[in-house]
Amino acid sequence: MSPLKIAILVGSLRMDSFNRRLARAVERLAPDDFAFKHIQINDLPLYSQDFDAAYPPAATRLKKDIEAADGLLFVTPEYNRSVPGVLKNAIDVASRPWGTNSFAGKPGAVIGSSIGSTGTALAQQHLRNILAYLDVPTLAQPEVFIHFKDDLIADDGSIGSDGTRKFLQGFVDNYVAWIRRFAR
Repeated sequence: MSPLKIAILVGSLRMDSFNRRLARAVERLAPDDFAFKHIQINDLPLYSQDFDAAYPPAATRLKKDIEAADGLLFVTPEYNRSVPGVLKNAIDVASRPWGTNSFAGKPGAVIGSSIGSTGTALAQQHLRNILAYLDVPTLAQPEVFIHFKDDLIADDGSIGSDGTRKFLQGFVDNYVAWIRRFAR
């Protein structure tokens, strides 16, 4: 059986992104038959309906990367109590032009990390609303709002806390079962 391909969209462009670390931690906890690809979003032009007739190459690449995936994992920080602009732009680009929504029907999940005590709860709720409109069936439970602290998750995704590792393994187990429900 070929591996299930998961497209990871990290909503942070920061080199030392806590959310990129969180994405790597999820990858490390997943079974071997899951193959993860971090989707590049830092080179996308701001969406404009003007280029619907002839999409720019970076936008076309994004759409193809999403379409090639069996499942989606959105890992988002929270900026001003909502979704970061770079992530929202990527979603707008990949869901357009009208009738060519690359996300439609692909199962996904939303997780996130922040140094704030409420984690990324509001950004995740906003993102779930957007994904519902785009026909992305989204894993509802468990919710993952990681209050990031130094040494919690290393750059390579290794987890420094047994409690966090156990919690994330529970999420990964549910996420894997969710994606397999939709596998073709």
